Amino acid sequence: MSDINEFLNADEVADFLRLPRSTVYKLAQDKVIPGFKIGKHWRFRKDTFHEWLKKQESQNAEPGKLEN
Repeated sequence: MSDINEFLNADEVADFLRLPRSTVYKLAQDKVIPGFKIGKHWRFRKDTFHEWLKKQESQNAEPGKLEN
């Protein structure tokens, strides 16, 4: 059986991104962030979510801009 820590719930994603939970639901429903529903509950695979974040960071990085 999979480790329960492999998954994040909507509250954990909202806390991590510092967004309202309603925004996380909207982004998940619109397939902006990777997640899936089990019944009424959204779940986010932790490794997939972190890969998505890295992709977002690299896509939004400005060329030639140095990070502090």
